[in-house]
Amino acid sequence: MPEGDTVWRAAQLLDGALSGKVLTRTDVRVPAYATWDLAGARVVETVSRGKHLLTRIDGERRWTLHTHLKMEGGWRVLRPGGRWPRPAHTARVILETADTVAVGFQLGIVELVAREEEDTIVGHLGPDLLGPGWDAAEAVRRLHEQPDRAIKEALLDQTRLAGVGNMYACELLFLAGVAPETPVRAVPDLLRMVERAHQLLDHNRHRAVQSTTGDLARGRNLWVYGRGGQPCRRCGTPIVEATLGDAGRARVTYSCPSCQPAS
Repeated sequence: MPEGDTVWRAAQLLDGALSGKVLTRTDVRVPAYATWDLAGARVVETVSRGKHLLTRIDGERRWTLHTHLKMEGGWRVLRPGGRWPRPAHTARVILETADTVAVGFQLGIVELVAREEEDTIVGHLGPDLLGPGWDAAEAVRRLHEQPDRAIKEALLDQTRLAGVGNMYACELLFLAGVAPETPVRAVPDLLRMVERAHQLLDHNRHRAVQSTTGDLARGRNLWVYGRGGQPCRRCGTPIVEATLGDAGRARVTYSCPSCQPAS
C-alpha cells in the first residue's frame, strides 16, 4: 500500500491538471456510479487525507470523488488521444476536460459522496502527517490509547496517525533502535519517532525516490525495508524478514536484531 507522500504527490498531480476546469466527460466504472454523469461540473481541487484522495467537484450539487490507491492503483494525467500506460479494462475513473484526461487505474476505493458527508469517509483518521493541521502531540496521545499494542502495528493504524505505510514503519523503527514487536508503552521517545515520521514524509514528498538514509541512489536509499538477509548498513548483521500482526492483517517486517534488540 502506498505511503502518505506518494498519495500527496498524486493529489498534487490531479490538482494541477484539473482544478478550475470544467469536466466534458466522466466515466466512473464501478456499478454504483456507472450511470452518473458529471459533465458540465467544475473541479474545485484535489487534496490528500492520509492515504485517501478527495477530488471536489461543483455542479448542481457539491460532490467529492473519494479514491484510494490500495496496493495496485494509480492516477495518470494525459493529453486527449494520448496512449494509456495501462490496459483500458483496469481504468476505474475517467475525468476529461477540454485539454486533459485523468485516468484512475486499479483504484481500490471509488465513491462519490455529497461534500457535507466527507467526514463519514475520512473523519476517523488520525492527524495527517502532510496535512495543514498536523498535530504530533495528538498522534502520540492516540498511540498511547493502546499501550500494549506492538509499535509496528500501531504506526500502521491510520486512526492513530495518517500517512505511514509499511516501508516508513520499518524504517522509523530502525532509526529509533526499537524492535517492531515492542509495546507502545515501552517505546522510549514516542514523540521523537512521530516527529521523525513527519520529517521523512515532508522531505520525500517532492522526490521521485523515497530515501531514509539521505542517499537517493536506488539500492542505497533505505536502511532495512526490502533488504531481508542483506547486511545491516550500520553493523553488518543480516536483516531479518518476518511477519508481524494478526491473521489477515499480517505485514512483512524488516529489522536488524542487533540495532533493534527486543526488550
